[in-house]
Amino acid sequence: MKHSLSRRQFIQTSLGAGAALVFLKDFPWHINTVPAAMKFGLVTYQWGRDWDLDTLIRNCEAAGYMGVELRTEHAHKVEINLTDTQRAEVRKRFADSPVTCVGYGSNFEFHSPEPKKLKWNIDQSKEYIKLCSDIGASGLKVKPNNIPPGIQPEKTIAQIAASLNEIGRFAKDYDQLIRVEVHGDITQEIPNMKAIFEQVTEDNVKMCWNCNEQDLLSPGLEPNFNSVRKWFGDTLHVRELDDKSYPYQQLFELLKSSSYSGWVLLEARTEPADRVAAMKEQLELFNNMIIK
Repeated sequence: MKHSLSRRQFIQTSLGAGAALVFLKDFPWHINTVPAAMKFGLVTYQWGRDWDLDTLIRNCEAAGYMGVELRTEHAHKVEINLTDTQRAEVRKRFADSPVTCVGYGSNFEFHSPEPKKLKWNIDQSKEYIKLCSDIGASGLKVKPNNIPPGIQPEKTIAQIAASLNEIGRFAKDYDQLIRVEVHGDITQEIPNMKAIFEQVTEDNVKMCWNCNEQDLLSPGLEPNFNSVRKWFGDTLHVRELDDKSYPYQQLFELLKSSSYSGWVLLEARTEPADRVAAMKEQLELFNNMIIK
């Protein structure tokens, strides 16, 4: 069978020798070219919510974003109802682009005291793990996502960890990571995330730092960061980097000093008139923060 060389494969195999320079002359090299190993990408909430897949990839290319986490129920419509042929088409669209499909951002959660609801979330997670594998992604993002009132926190924490272990074991057969977003009214508090991960046994279940105000609670960002850093995976979420309510420069210093080499994914919340232009501005801020 004749194999064609995808654009990304060409880039990866040719950049070292310089042979890709002519091929890439029109690609926007305001992307992250700083020496740090971190890479900048986009979570499609909110700036990509109404872009179909072709538009999403095209806009990421135009803005110089190297990766994207697809959010569930958005206009790109990458969902488990896709046929095998459609899944292969999604995979090919990314393979033919310099943009990596980092993963899928789901809303599955594991705190419910109702057994049927919990089982549904676990079963659906498994279906989306299969989807991630089929489209060439590397992981599924999930949420803890709360501690219900009237339930002992220790019981819910143990249930969440057990659920993550179950889907983590399932995901290993598909070479996928489970990325647990630091999310939820109570579970996003760092001590609670730490308590969950102290019971996680599967090494492909990782924490996705999420830049919440709870990160800054006593004893502060650095101690909180250090208390869970060993469980970080290859993704973390940030908001707009010019938001002064969060110490992003300090966060990047902590990431650099701990040799983080994964994706920094922009989960923007504002409504700029020109989202592609705003993406470029955020990438410039990222590059400037990384090289300081």
